[in-house]
Amino acid sequence: MLSIFKPAPHKAPVDEAHVDPLYRRLRWQIFMGIFFGYAAYYLVRKNFALAMPYLIDQGFSRGDLGFALSGISIAYGISKFIMGSVSDRSNPRVFLPAGLILAAAVMLFMGFVPWATSSIAIMFVLLFLCGWFQGMGWPPCGRTMVHWWSQKERGGVVSVWNCAHNVGGGIPPLLFLLGMAWFNDWHAALYMPAFGAILLAVFAFMTMRDTPQSCGLPPIEEYKNDYPPDYVKESAEQELTAKQIFMQYILPNKLLWYIALANVFVYLLRYGILDWSPTYLKEVKHFALDKSSWAYFLYEYAGIPGTLLCGWMSDKVFKGNRGATGVFFMVLVTIATVVYWLNPVGNPGIDMACMITIGFLIYGPVMLIGLHALELAPKKAAGTAAGFTGLFGYLGGSVAASAIVGYTVDYFGWDGGFIVMIAGCVLAVVLLLLTMLSENKHKAQLRKNA
Repeated sequence: MLSIFKPAPHKAPVDEAHVDPLYRRLRWQIFMGIFFGYAAYYLVRKNFALAMPYLIDQGFSRGDLGFALSGISIAYGISKFIMGSVSDRSNPRVFLPAGLILAAAVMLFMGFVPWATSSIAIMFVLLFLCGWFQGMGWPPCGRTMVHWWSQKERGGVVSVWNCAHNVGGGIPPLLFLLGMAWFNDWHAALYMPAFGAILLAVFAFMTMRDTPQSCGLPPIEEYKNDYPPDYVKESAEQELTAKQIFMQYILPNKLLWYIALANVFVYLLRYGILDWSPTYLKEVKHFALDKSSWAYFLYEYAGIPGTLLCGWMSDKVFKGNRGATGVFFMVLVTIATVVYWLNPVGNPGIDMACMITIGFLIYGPVMLIGLHALELAPKKAAGTAAGFTGLFGYLGGSVAASAIVGYTVDYFGWDGGFIVMIAGCVLAVVLLLLTMLSENKHKAQLRKNA
């Protein structure tokens, strides 16, 4: 591991009188860093979808562009898993901004160098590189949250932080519109978000910190007097090797496998709608650039209240049953997707309402799977657990959303593409039901053993 990524050393403990005010101040500061730092990753993750209608006009097919776009998802799925392991043994303050700057650099290159968008092969390679650097975003945030917030407060914190997806994901179309107004250049979809990402990388470095102990503070469990049932300070605070993480806490974990498989189909719908909405709304519903950009924006930002509602319902209505909450939201999102598909041309208000509804509903299950992964592993393995579910979500679901949906539309039309996405919704519901049943059985066994 590169020395610049090594965890920050522990500092001498601060005076007891200073522990509480320093903890409070740093937690707010660090949350701002991981929130806006991770939001910035979404500025340069799927902004290529905004450029695809213009590349189609230049002669590229939808299937080929979907294949190029899948380069991000293929690389990100693998990288999130591998970089998750690295991040569990790294300083997130350095790790997160480094990946963000590198991903933004790829988008700047694609935006300013004409050769970079001259062929599918070149675009695939560059988007693959961007996707690899994207894998340096989620794991350090997961590591940070499990070190700075205790188990009882983590659900609320993760649900609010998860809105960073939407805050960042909704901004690229607005930056694109601004770039078009300034430069009348569709390449602005690539380079305008990249400039914003670099600025936020600097902000994240200034505000983030490593563990509480690196700031002279006690572990979060001690500060909040919130100890997991199996918590032993000496082992819980000990850094794990990659082999220990994989062999003890990831590969044998059946519940982690279940939610990882469910993640494939949740991501299929999430990115199937998001990646193809600019093209679908332009080709089928005859939306102008500004209207389709606003639909893209509203899809993302509707996810903010939807995610918060999902987190609240998961705790209060479903009593912590993540699988049951996921089933509820996925059934509703399936209905909204069917309406979006079957709505006749000439009803833009209904199309907009469907985009908002799907965005409102889909990010809750995304958040729940990430939260569940953090809860199913020790905090020193949290990044790897999150990376494991991300491996399935991106390598399976997002790749299918980009390439399989694209080629399906080429050969069978948009009806075929929607059938693929709706089938994915049904499979997600089935897998979340299995997760729910397995989790209930697992909890019952724990109570019996206790």
